[in-house]
Amino acid sequence: MPYGKAAEQGSASGAMRAGRAGAALLTAGVLGVVLALPPTGASAAEVAPRIDLKVLVVDDGGEAVSAIADELRGSGVPFTTLKLDAPGRPVIDAAFLSDTVDGRPRAKFQGVVLPNEAPFGADSAESAALVAYEKTFGIRQVDAYTWAHPGVGLDYTDQQGYAGPMDGVDATVTAAGRSGPFGYLDGPLKFEDNSPSVMESYGYAARPREGFTSYVDMPTSAATRGSLVGEYAHDGRRELVVTFAYNKYQRQFRVLARGVVEWLTQGVHLGQNRNYFSVHVDDVFAPDARWNSELNCTPGDFDCKGGEGEGANPVRMTAADASYAAQWQREKKFTLDMVFNAGAGEEWKAEHGNTDALTAQLVADRAQYRWINHTYTHPFLGCTQDNTVVPWKCATDATGKTLWMSRAEISRQISDNHKWATGKGIAVDRTELVTGEHSGLKTLPQQPVDNPNLAGALADNGVKWIAGDASREPQQRAAGAALTVPRHPMNVYYNVGTAAEMTDEYNWLYTSRADGGSGACEDNPASTCMAGPLDVRTGYQDHIVPQEARTALSHVIGNDPRPHYVHQSNLAEERLLYPVLDRTLGDYRALFADNTPVVNPSQRETGVEFTRRAAWDKALAAGTVTAYRIGDTVTVKAPSGVLAPVTAPEGTTKQQLLGTAAFGTPYAGARSAWTGPEALRTTVTLKLPAAP
Repeated sequence: MPYGKAAEQGSASGAMRAGRAGAALLTAGVLGVVLALPPTGASAAEVAPRIDLKVLVVDDGGEAVSAIADELRGSGVPFTTLKLDAPGRPVIDAAFLSDTVDGRPRAKFQGVVLPNEAPFGADSAESAALVAYEKTFGIRQVDAYTWAHPGVGLDYTDQQGYAGPMDGVDATVTAAGRSGPFGYLDGPLKFEDNSPSVMESYGYAARPREGFTSYVDMPTSAATRGSLVGEYAHDGRRELVVTFAYNKYQRQFRVLARGVVEWLTQGVHLGQNRNYFSVHVDDVFAPDARWNSELNCTPGDFDCKGGEGEGANPVRMTAADASYAAQWQREKKFTLDMVFNAGAGEEWKAEHGNTDALTAQLVADRAQYRWINHTYTHPFLGCTQDNTVVPWKCATDATGKTLWMSRAEISRQISDNHKWATGKGIAVDRTELVTGEHSGLKTLPQQPVDNPNLAGALADNGVKWIAGDASREPQQRAAGAALTVPRHPMNVYYNVGTAAEMTDEYNWLYTSRADGGSGACEDNPASTCMAGPLDVRTGYQDHIVPQEARTALSHVIGNDPRPHYVHQSNLAEERLLYPVLDRTLGDYRALFADNTPVVNPSQRETGVEFTRRAAWDKALAAGTVTAYRIGDTVTVKAPSGVLAPVTAPEGTTKQQLLGTAAFGTPYAGARSAWTGPEALRTTVTLKLPAAP
């Protein structure tokens, strides 16, 4: 296996060490769909082998392998991890990699992820076993992070190449990348550069040699481009060579991660991946209290002394704001979820001459939104709060028993809001609920358990999906017979209407006491204070918007279906939410091709997705899933009632009771779906399109 001269191998080892030491943060991958090719080699000529749909990950403890493993895990691709430095680890040999099942040769892994091109040593027995395995069964290999040298099909970087920091580099998906594994990207890919004082990634870019096809490259001189990700076909094998460092959080890796998996598995694998983005607008019809820049608190809050109370100068949408929201949705082709408190709107109307142009406008535009029940008047549904102390605590009776909101009152709050909506012709899914402040669910540290009356009230109203706060409880869990749907809070505050107010409160929270802030960032070990306060005139647009958009986009491209939540105040006055959404959607659409749109799930759909993932992960952990490919036929068997996520090329069909039908739905150039056996069948059988 020609990996270059011995001297080149020695310099490879040194360069790898230097590259890793220099890379504080990391990133990588490739994307796309490649049609499943028939196995090659002598055994394939006799009988088509069985290729199990599982990946082998050889882990050196580095960030690059960890990032790829995270992508496999998150999208539901089964894999086996072999830790290089684990005492007594299995030895990679022919028996570890393959065997025979029912007289048919079996490849136990459909792809291999290595830390670099030769983690066992180029001339070792384990390397020889892998080479023979890959050649015999047509298995592909990902070199998660290596340096540029002839052993991986590239020139050295001193031959018009580049080695150094990658921060801010403008990379490009090549024509070969867009027609192959990167077909869901538009081309340009800028590396992150979030801090001028920190090197965030390091890499090597070099000219391809014979047998190398570059998928992602960058300019290294006026007339030369160097590869960062590409395929090296040699010696009857194919390697995906990545020559920049990365970790699982960086945008460049998250964008490319899908393609690493698609290339590695030849476009046929268990698991699926979507780019999700939903935004819940809470408190619709209700007013929100306003931040007081002099008091540095929000009047009406029990720990805010002074001011005229929360009703003195609230933030509330107008009819013009509602019209703008509908117009924005049409222009951006994106649907907001209106999370509404009808009773709070009725109270506002009664206090303002029994007229409310906002409600009239939203009701007139009702069909343009999705609507979610937020309770009638937004009360706290947990324990009775004792606000005589800071922080508040749960009130108790004379015997020390906690006082809770009753089942009847919780149920009334849910049912009254639903009745109001249906009376206005607003379509509401009664299985969905968002409680005020996520109350009723446990609120640490004051209320360590759910209100014991909550589960019954949810059942009374047919609620199956109750929103939770992902910053407190990121995973789905049961609340009686219902399940939570964790939501990401967006850092656009509920109690501001202008950019100056937003920036002032942001400064208070994130600057030190010496800089005039609260010092909360100094007291919290998990937080970091800003170097100084932001300019209230420009801080929102220049600092907060790009930061919040970057955070939101990281969720979108991370196969994360959790909704984001904001408040109606963010659509009012200076309409602070739209710059964040515009930036998020704009950055997304600049990266991705039209065949990979943002998926905008409802709360129920998100809940179902989490439930399916949990059942699938449990089945994988229990070893009760069997899946393999023989030639152009894929067979998947999972426990009864468990749907399997499967991804396959365009043109794939699924065996029905009678005949076949197109499999799955198109996304990112492939077809995928949660799927189970058809009637009277015990397995899922897919027929792949003929290889080109």
